[in-house]
Amino acid sequence: MDFNDTPEEAEFRREVRSWLDANARRDRDPAAKFKVGGGDEAAALERAKDWQSKKSDAGWVGIHWPEEFGGRGLAPQYTVIYQMEESNYDVPIGYFEIGLGMCAPVLMTYATREQVAQYVPDMMRGERIWSQLFSEPGAGSDVAAIRTSARKDGDDWIINGQKVWTSGAYFSDYGILVTRHDPNVPKHKGLTFFYFDLKSPGVEIRRIKSIPGRSHFCEVFFNDVRIPDSQRLGEVGQGWKVAVATLLHERLAVGQAAGPNFGELFTLAQSTQLDGSPAINDALVRDKLADWYVRTKGLEYGRYRMLTKIARGEMPGPEASMGKVVSATQVQQVASFAMDLMGSAGVVDEESLSPDAGAFQLSFLSSPGFRIAGGTDEVLRNIIAERVLGLPGDIRVDKDLAFNEIPTGGT
Repeated sequence: MDFNDTPEEAEFRREVRSWLDANARRDRDPAAKFKVGGGDEAAALERAKDWQSKKSDAGWVGIHWPEEFGGRGLAPQYTVIYQMEESNYDVPIGYFEIGLGMCAPVLMTYATREQVAQYVPDMMRGERIWSQLFSEPGAGSDVAAIRTSARKDGDDWIINGQKVWTSGAYFSDYGILVTRHDPNVPKHKGLTFFYFDLKSPGVEIRRIKSIPGRSHFCEVFFNDVRIPDSQRLGEVGQGWKVAVATLLHERLAVGQAAGPNFGELFTLAQSTQLDGSPAINDALVRDKLADWYVRTKGLEYGRYRMLTKIARGEMPGPEASMGKVVSATQVQQVASFAMDLMGSAGVVDEESLSPDAGAFQLSFLSSPGFRIAGGTDEVLRNIIAERVLGLPGDIRVDKDLAFNEIPTGGT
């Protein structure tokens, strides 16, 4: 494992920094990572689209995609380098990651060349936004347990059911969707995958108000929605295979939980008074900071390890899952500790009054969602246990049962 850039990577990083310095501000709003779904939404979305268009025109979108799909054909580590550098600048985030990180790769793998040419360039420029519709109220973290049905009717499929926790559905144009076309076979075998227009007749989108007061998540209802068979991705019954490919991209796209972490907490401890002196002088505070510094460096080097594997042409293994488990928990713990340091100010959830524009308060309220989105703590720990440590897998008594024979707990 090599933590240093190659000469070519170092030159690319300098090129990225030079462009970002010329087109964006380096100082980031402390709460910027959580702006989606709050404030002046229309203005924020327009700003995000403008930034995405500018990035695309300059060649910073789809860096590792093949040139035939509008990319630059560079190795995947160059995309990671760009993302690392952009995170230091005050630019809009949270609108295009699902489309570019999950939907576009799946389209490029399973859609026709004509479909890719029709949808991916618009996605790259930010002209069309995509969502992912997997989760359902009764399925929990088990994607294969979904019940949204797909029934073939001529050249169309008729979709009925409900999805939930769909990020950004209310401002999205298209979505990818996994459905159950056959309940008479084991749950992993009766799934079929589609993409569709979220403005289609019969699609109803309701926003969900979360604890921080934002409404980024949605529930989506399907009432006799027609999707052409030409918009099926993969063969009938291969929905699980396509879904797994999507989730592999999701592990990389979600990565580490966003929010104020060790660096912001260290600065807060320097500027906050505790018993008449800076909190950074307190032994307990220093002990906590040391622990979180070690974890932060572990996450950083884990990311370098993943980058090294990508540079060698290998697929990242459990690194993304491990990083997600550690970072999501740490963000929650850091936010809680920061609010304690603030004393009575810690309960003030107001950007204009709270230290760091209320970023720690917002992070504390948002962090439980980070531990669910992109794979719950439990799911990711199972992945690590089974695929890294070689421990026995969970007993799955429903593996070979037809889906409609699996007990649901009802009477």
